[in-house]
Amino acid sequence: MPTSPRALPEDLQESPPAARVSLSRAGVTRSAKAIRIRHNGSERLFHAEIACFCDLNPDQKGVHMSRFEETVNEAIDGVVIGEALRIEALAERIAVRVVESQRALRSEVTIRASYPVEKRTPVTDIPTQEMYGLVGIAAANPRATRRLVGVTAQGMNACPCAQGLIRAQAEDALRADGFGEEDVERVLRLVPVATHNQRAQGTLYLGSSDERVVDADALIQIVEDGMSSEIYELLKRPDEQFVVDKAHRRPRFVEDSVREMVRGVVERFPDLPGDAFVRAHQANFETIHTHDVEAERFGTLAEIRRELGGGEHVAHHTSLREWLDGRVPTPRG
Repeated sequence: MPTSPRALPEDLQESPPAARVSLSRAGVTRSAKAIRIRHNGSERLFHAEIACFCDLNPDQKGVHMSRFEETVNEAIDGVVIGEALRIEALAERIAVRVVESQRALRSEVTIRASYPVEKRTPVTDIPTQEMYGLVGIAAANPRATRRLVGVTAQGMNACPCAQGLIRAQAEDALRADGFGEEDVERVLRLVPVATHNQRAQGTLYLGSSDERVVDADALIQIVEDGMSSEIYELLKRPDEQFVVDKAHRRPRFVEDSVREMVRGVVERFPDLPGDAFVRAHQANFETIHTHDVEAERFGTLAEIRRELGGGEHVAHHTSLREWLDGRVPTPRG
């Protein structure tokens, strides 16, 4: 005989914690989903991982973890039924619902997806599919929301420091072999100087308070232009020669790449307001060291324009958290 269901115990999440301290955020990460996203004017299906967080008041033991999953599923189902959204707009929709379902003062949602771009090899012109990262981030509170879009791309950097050492060695060897100064300069101008290479991964976020649509493919171009060279999944020998030659003629530190990304945003998006947010980050994976190297710049466009345009050193760089929460200094540029 089936027994009557037992009454469920009280909702422990709503009970007071042993230590009465509020939490900055609590939630779920790496929730894998198939989502339909509008990208480049068409709707496409992407595999994505979603992270959802909200703040937690000091009188509540825990958040309702199952509600995060329910909220994500409802938002995704809504896209299936209706029109597909851009990735940052979907993150915003989920963030708003998290605030409502968790009765929170603040929520933050990040969606990370991989998407293919059809390209052609630089010399042989063979079709090749390259994979890039697409990111949507949004934060919400009961009064307002903010969102941004981001991309991640891989490339390569050629080290300027090692190249300088090899160039000096080559100059000495050519002079010792009887080459004059003009010939030494001519040889080293014609022949790329050796150096060690680093695989690079660049990330670029861009968000505007007026929710202006930002083209993710334009961000990818900026990231790749900041490196010594873009890379390809498929390379025939002439393509390989082109990529290596290009990289060695454009040696760059990881710091150079981040600065070039930031400058690229300023030049590519001159009409964005000063309170738009930028985060440029790059990690280079070393080949002759056991460590890796990273560099980053974040802040508002006004802060960056003041440095690029007037040479001013801006001491405070507005953080992603500050921008998402609307705590942005009044733009001066």
